[in-house]
Amino acid sequence: MDLVSQIMLWGFVAALLMGAVAAKTHFCTMGAVSDWVNMGDLSRMRSWVLAIATAIIAVAILDSLAEVDMELTQSGATGKPPYAAPSFVWLRYVLGGLLFGIGMTLGSGCGNKTLVRIGGGNFKSLIVFLIMGVTAYLMIYTDFSHYVFLQWMAPLAVNFAEYGLDSQRLSTLLTLVIGEHGASLHLITGIVLAALMFSWVLSHRPMRSDYSNLLAGLVVGLTVAAAWWVTAGPLGQSLLDEIDFMDQRLYDAGAQSFTFVKPSAHFYYFLQDQPLLLWSGLSFALVAAAGVMAGSFLYALLSRSLRFEWFSSLSDFARHVVGGALMGIGGVLSLGCTFGQAITGASTLAIGSFLTFAMIVLGAALTMKVEYYRIVYEDEGSFPKTLAASLADLHLFPHKWRCLDKV
Repeated sequence: MDLVSQIMLWGFVAALLMGAVAAKTHFCTMGAVSDWVNMGDLSRMRSWVLAIATAIIAVAILDSLAEVDMELTQSGATGKPPYAAPSFVWLRYVLGGLLFGIGMTLGSGCGNKTLVRIGGGNFKSLIVFLIMGVTAYLMIYTDFSHYVFLQWMAPLAVNFAEYGLDSQRLSTLLTLVIGEHGASLHLITGIVLAALMFSWVLSHRPMRSDYSNLLAGLVVGLTVAAAWWVTAGPLGQSLLDEIDFMDQRLYDAGAQSFTFVKPSAHFYYFLQDQPLLLWSGLSFALVAAAGVMAGSFLYALLSRSLRFEWFSSLSDFARHVVGGALMGIGGVLSLGCTFGQAITGASTLAIGSFLTFAMIVLGAALTMKVEYYRIVYEDEGSFPKTLAASLADLHLFPHKWRCLDKV
């Protein structure tokens, strides 16, 4: 079997497993924020953090054993996307994360959950995926992102190369403080950070016996690491060495793991790029998306949970269309979603990934709060008032400035 086929097959199998487990355990990053905001329940948030910690420690170990080359993520030529690039365009992470967080709330789930729901028979999520793909396509394949966002964001970027650093990885930035650099520092940083996350996850006694959330976090984290091993390990490195001499090239080849906004744009690219040719226009991201849907579909069949769902009203349709559009724009702008940045990107220790994670959670939490206050207060709940009350609830705004009582 040739290199491209091997990489595609391994990526599909890992994604299929993750899709099945996500469907079985109801792993949902938007649900994690919703449980926290609306019920004070952090169980699914702990599962999400467990996935991040698992991916971090697994990738750190693989990197230290030279099973993967994570330096490939420092350049756009070899990293898809270049999570660890030394240019830290912090505004794109902030705005992109906020837009994605708002979008996933309106669209009833992040990119991964959208694919899982499609596999389970949800046609609402299919529409979200298609709309997300339109705006993601605009961001990736046209000048839209440059003229609307990047031309004014880039001048405000922090370029760590000016400080003699080759990446924005947390372990690399630590060299400014301790003055040492090397593979061992990456490993130690990953172990310490993952240990702190594991401690928080397992400090909650009920979580230690919550086998569904534990399974979800561990499987998601390990499959993300497995995808890195496929694309940044021996197979992926061989592909990068030989790709210029191949008759059948893998589109968007490079070191990467799971991300679920980019494949929606690749779907449209694939449709217009001679789809009858086996690998023409097909990408690792698109194959992984198909794997998630297939895994969810298989689980739905086996568990007899396949249910077809459509929009309940025109306003429900409009809400999901807006959500999908914002996810496409925000996901590309921030270089990833709740998976692509908050798990996959975080596993590289890129500080932009952690900033995006925080902004996605903030955007989703604020949207949920604002919507809640608008329902409770109806005509009295104008957007400025509900936003002030929501910010106060999240301790980001002085309580005395709120115009609506806490409910």
